[in-house]
Amino acid sequence: MSLPPWLAAPWSMLAGALAGQRLHHGLLFAAPSGFGKRALADALSRAALCTQRRADGHACGTCRGCRFVAAGSHPDRVRVTLEPRDDGKLRTEITIDQMRAFSQRLSLSSQFGGLQVALVDPADRLNVSAANALLKTLEEPASATIIMLVADDAARLPATIRSRCQRIDIASPSRGAALAWLRAQGVDATRAASALDASLGNPGLALEWSADDTLAMRKGCAEDLAALARGRRSPSEIADRWAADRPESRLWFAAALARDESARLARGEAGMLGLTGCDEIPKLAAWFARANRARGLLATPLRTELVLLDLLCAWPLRDAHPGRT
Repeated sequence: MSLPPWLAAPWSMLAGALAGQRLHHGLLFAAPSGFGKRALADALSRAALCTQRRADGHACGTCRGCRFVAAGSHPDRVRVTLEPRDDGKLRTEITIDQMRAFSQRLSLSSQFGGLQVALVDPADRLNVSAANALLKTLEEPASATIIMLVADDAARLPATIRSRCQRIDIASPSRGAALAWLRAQGVDATRAASALDASLGNPGLALEWSADDTLAMRKGCAEDLAALARGRRSPSEIADRWAADRPESRLWFAAALARDESARLARGEAGMLGLTGCDEIPKLAAWFARANRARGLLATPLRTELVLLDLLCAWPLRDAHPGRT
């Protein structure tokens, strides 16, 4: 399989460790969504179960193990992820029952006589009890077993789990490398640059956003905040609209827009969101932090529109400075 070029270094390290039978029993793949950590973990999983690996360390794709992996039925490949609830929606956390079944499965011997590969994704969604169960498994690993944890926010994992894993961090590619990769995926140069700017340099997100209406949604969020600063739209109106359509993404954009606005004001430039002075910067910094906290609250039982309303009511208002025009 082909990995993005910025994954070449971590892949070389992992493939070399696999070939030399030096892989740590616990691997933590940590990076924001969009940097390719799941592709890297999947490539390692396939290679570990392949009996005829290529010279570059990747799985051959044709041996018995590869065919079972491709069919999703390899008996030595175990995966734990978010499961659907009775209403069909995905759970927001990985449960203790899932991890008990996971640990029980890993206590058995490999059916094909080679490695067992276990994947927990997203590992940062383990609840407390599930995390404790996983910790016990990491402390007493079965022989010939590799446990791979994939986390968008590794800081949410207990320090005891992080300390028992080898952490595989994925560095952000240079802007030039990311743009070249996007162009290779068929994205035109102008849209690639706009998407990469909007994603704060995240190539995976930029590719996804260049193919849908996400960039238009970001522009709409900026227009909403500018109108809110000028008193032309109400917090409740915006909160209801944001709650109805991808509130997590809108909050991410709102936080990034506040950060960018603060940077513009610090450079003495005109604000793009209706704000005009350097004295707004501390307010924007506080609002940025508040927006990020609000993102976390979306995963709680709190009503989304109320979380958004509370945040939007705190947006700095241009009208609060009557001497400005």
